[in-house]
Formats: sequence, C-alpha cells, structure tokens
Amino acid sequence: MREILGRRRRLRYRRKKGPLPLAAALTCAAEWGWPVLPGVGTTTAVGGSPEASGRSGGDRGRGCACPDPECVVPGAHPFDPGLLAATTDEQMIRWWWTNRPTAPVVLATGGRAPCALSLPAVAAARALAVLDGMDMRLGPVVATPTRWSLLVAPYSLEQLGELLFVKDCVPSSLRFHGEGGYLVLPPSETGTGQARWERAPLPGSAAPWLPDVEAVVDALVEASASSAPDSGLYPPEAGEGSRLAY
Repeated sequence: MREILGRRRRLRYRRKKGPLPLAAALTCAAEWGWPVLPGVGTTTAVGGSPEASGRSGGDRGRGCACPDPECVVPGAHPFDPGLLAATTDEQMIRWWWTNRPTAPVVLATGGRAPCALSLPAVAAARALAVLDGMDMRLGPVVATPTRWSLLVAPYSLEQLGELLFVKDCVPSSLRFHGEGGYLVLPPSETGTGQARWERAPLPGSAAPWLPDVEAVVDALVEASASSAPDSGLYPPEAGEGSRLAY
C-alpha cells in the first residue's frame, strides 16, 4: 500500500521536558544518532542599509548573530562552537541548550548522518508534487520560508561527482549538503523564519528512513524537464527540457 507521506503527523516532542530546541536536539542525537550542535542564532538588526537588512532577513527585523553583516544564512549556521564540535553526547547537548535555550538545531551532514539536497521553496513544492505522482517514497523534508531540504542517505563526494557527471546539466538552484556540510533542523528560528517539517519523521525510537541520493536526483531532473521553457530556467541557452525554475 502506498504511504501517504504528505499526511504524516507532525513530529511532537511532548515526552521531553524543556525548550523545544533542546528536545529536538536530544531526539536527533540520542534516538537517531545524528550529530548536532547549536547554530549561531539571530539578533535584532540595528542600522545598515535596507539592502543589507534584506540579505540578513531584515523583513523580520532579525539579522545573524555572527560578525558578518552580509551573512547569507542568517542564524542558520555554526559559529561558536564550530561544525567539528557536532556530537551525539546527551550531556554536551543539554549543556549547550541550557546556556542557549533558543539556539537553532544544526545537523552536521554526512558520515553516518543524513545528507540533504535543497531547492528554493517554490521549486521544491513543485518537485515534491511530481515525486508524489511518481509514487516515489521520500524521507523527511525540512522547510523554511525560502528553501526546502530533502534528507537522503549518506553519500560520498566521489559518489555525488559520478552521479552529476552523467547529467546534461544540473540546476544552479539545487544545493548539496554532504560530508562537511550542515543543515538547520526544526523547530529552529532563523533570520528567514522558522524551520518546520514539511514531511515529518514518524515518531518512534528508530532513525527515520532515508532514500538514496540517486533516486531523488533523477526524479528532480525529470521534474525540471517538464518545466515551461520560458519560466526562468537555468542556463537560459539550454532551451527546452532544461531545469527547475525558481
């Protein structure tokens, strides 16, 4: 029987006491074995040009707490501690979020942890609709107001390179979060808004099921081929049957 993934219940963290980010971090680390660490978080944007505020999530009055005024992922990246500090140690995680209870939950992708592919939100919603129509089984999907990320089974850079080499073209809007990368997880608040589960992991102690990267990439390319040639595809000279618009 086909699993109606789009109607999964949203993952709840009611069994654990304390702030939601801490409960989410403990679920990822202790139950699923995913290494996490706190993200840099946001701060109220002060001064600066409207253009700079917009790049830092200024439409919400929030900027990145890191020193970079031009930060392109405000609040949604590691800073102190750095990415290499990501851990599954429950004691360390409790200490981090006790000191910073609203810090975003950042997943260190690759290795034993999931990898991910992300697209602009509008293109990703269209792609998911196509994938559902193909009866493609998907794993968890993280959504922010600007981008959606599909979690996939871990892959190596060599595997990804071989996979992309045979493609005629890869959409510039498609990003890969593999070994050495990171991804913000729900219910984190970032400069562009709150992260949520578009497709939530099923509750339980077992780690969420993840599709292989090959299956997802092929489906995204097929979805992009059905886009209209005048819808802002990349690259423009590719013509008909090109890539996902956004």
